[in-house]
Amino acid sequence: MFLIKQKKKIQLTDALLKIKKELNKNHKNSLVPLLPKEERLLHEIIQNTIIHNKNNLTRTKAYLDFYQRHPEIHWAFLGHMVSRNGGWNMTDLKGELLSKLVSKKEAIAFFTFLERGNWLIFQDAYPQFLVYEESMKRGQNLFHLLPHLHISSFMFTIWNHFWKDRNPYLLAIALIINEQNYLEIRIINNQTFKKQVFETFEFKIQEILSMNHIIFPYLENNQIVLVGQTLNHFESLHERILLGKRLYNILFDHPERLKKTVHWAITHSHTGSRKDYWPHLFNDVNEGVPGVEWKTRLKSCQIESSCPRFYSPRLPYAWKNSIHEKAEIKDWYTNWQVIQYLVDSKEKVDGEIKHDYCKTLEKLERAGIAKKTITFLN
Repeated sequence: MFLIKQKKKIQLTDALLKIKKELNKNHKNSLVPLLPKEERLLHEIIQNTIIHNKNNLTRTKAYLDFYQRHPEIHWAFLGHMVSRNGGWNMTDLKGELLSKLVSKKEAIAFFTFLERGNWLIFQDAYPQFLVYEESMKRGQNLFHLLPHLHISSFMFTIWNHFWKDRNPYLLAIALIINEQNYLEIRIINNQTFKKQVFETFEFKIQEILSMNHIIFPYLENNQIVLVGQTLNHFESLHERILLGKRLYNILFDHPERLKKTVHWAITHSHTGSRKDYWPHLFNDVNEGVPGVEWKTRLKSCQIESSCPRFYSPRLPYAWKNSIHEKAEIKDWYTNWQVIQYLVDSKEKVDGEIKHDYCKTLEKLERAGIAKKTITFLN
C-alpha cells in the first residue's frame, strides 16, 4: 500500500481519528448472515446495477438520476460529470480528430480500457448508493449488506461513519480514494492493458498532447463555459486521487457554479458526442466531403467560415455494448494511512481549462494533417 507523499505530518481531526479506529476494527469484515428479505433486497440491488451498467450512457444517466434524488451524495454528481468525459473519450476514438492518429486495432484497445474502467467503477459504486437509498427509505442502517456485495472494508467503515456524521465532503473524497484504488488493482496493474495501452506510442502521444482533459460545461449569460483539470500521469494512483479532489473542489467549492453545472447536465442529455457542449465545433453528423483535407480549420476555438465542423459521433453509433467478465474479488484496503487523503487541504482551484483545451484540439488537428500528408506522400 502506498503512503501519501508529504514533508510534514498531517494532523488528523477527531472525525478522522474515529474513522482510523473503526478501520482498524473493521479491517477483516466477516459476513453477517442475512434474513430472507435481505437476500431478496441484495438480489434486487445486483439486478438494478446490471440493468444500469449496459454502457456509458446508462451509467452516466443513473449517476445523475441518483444525485437528483440524493444531492447529499456529492460523488454521484462528480461521477456523472467524469463519466460524461469517459463517453466523450470513447467516441473520440471514432471521431474525426483522433481517428487519424490511431489504428483500428489501437482504437479497440483504448475503448476496451475506457469501457472496462467505466464499467468497474459503476458496478462498485452504484450498489453502495442503492444500499444507502434503501437505508434512507427504511430509516435503518443496512450497510452490513456491503460486504456481501464485495465492497471494500474501507467504504463499509466510511458509510457507517456517514450515517452518523453526515459529512458529504468526507464521503465524496472517500469514494474517490476507493474507486481509484479499485481501478489500480483491476486496470492499472492489468498486464493486458499495460501492453496494449500504457506502453503504446499513441498513449504517450495523448500525454504529450495533453489529451487527458476532464471538462465540466455550464452556461453563463447564455454562453457555454468550460472548467476542469488535466491529468498527465494516469498511471499514478496518488495523482489520480489528488485530481479527484481538485475536480470535487471545482464543483462543490462554488455553489453558483455547481447549480449551473447541474442545470446544464439535467437539460443536456449525455449522447457521447462532443456536440453536447460545443455544437459550434462538433457535429454528430459527418459534414466533411470525401477526399484529402490539407488545411487547418480551427483557430482560437472557432471553425474557419465555410468549413465543416469536426465529426464527433454519438456513442451508440461508435461502439456496441460490451460483454464484461466478472470483476476480480479483492479488497484493496490494507493501511489506515490512506485516510490522510481525507484531510481538506483547502486548495483553491479555479478550473480554467478552455485555453489549454483549445490548444490541444489545434495540436490534434495539425498532427492528423501531418500524418495524412506523410501517408499520402509514401
